Amino acid sequence: MSFTNALGQPIGPPLPDWKPRDVPQPVVLSGRTCRLEPIDPQRHAASLWQAVSADREGRVFTYLSYGPFASEDAYREWLAATCLAADPLFFAIVEARSGRALGLASYLRIDPLVGRIEVGHLQFSPALQRTTAASEAMFLMMRHVFRDLGYRRYEWKCDALNAKSRNAALRLGFRFEGIFRQDMVYNGRNRDTAWLSVLDGEWPALEQRFLRWLAPENFDANGRQRSPLSG
Repeated sequence: MSFTNALGQPIGPPLPDWKPRDVPQPVVLSGRTCRLEPIDPQRHAASLWQAVSADREGRVFTYLSYGPFASEDAYREWLAATCLAADPLFFAIVEARSGRALGLASYLRIDPLVGRIEVGHLQFSPALQRTTAASEAMFLMMRHVFRDLGYRRYEWKCDALNAKSRNAALRLGFRFEGIFRQDMVYNGRNRDTAWLSVLDGEWPALEQRFLRWLAPENFDANGRQRSPLSG
């Protein structure tokens, strides 16, 4: 169905019941294999540093505008200086089994007036990469945005050259929207930015797909998935 104004010009469909949403708060988001905790540099820095510094080549920071860090103290100082604001709102990704903080993620560019929010600043240590906990952490953040906060749009943006990030987003159910050319300059180099998103109308079916994938019976005794999330 198309909509027009009094002049016959095409316009978007009306949203008579729309109201601005709440700003996300630093809450704990718990799942079966992980939980997301509001970042606390004093409590999380040592574990995060141990996990991230296992990446000897610093690949986790290739497409970020900060890092690698020379020491645990430098990393803790960065956490305290950068990760305690309301936007970006940072979370430590904590493995449920061990209680270790293995990565970071955040909500950013939060716009409650129109119901738009982005996930980013992803630091997945080698111990977190390609694990059920990594995918569940992204599910928990997405579910909180749509189910608890009622946002309309959830965004994923990355360097267009970062094929690993783009493929991860597609596996998680994001849809590719296009490339913003010469969007940023960081670390002294150009960045074309790939945009991907999930909309509120797409979330119910995607949530069911996540729940089927995360079900314990979808994993064998060694923790290997029986059916893929993207299937």
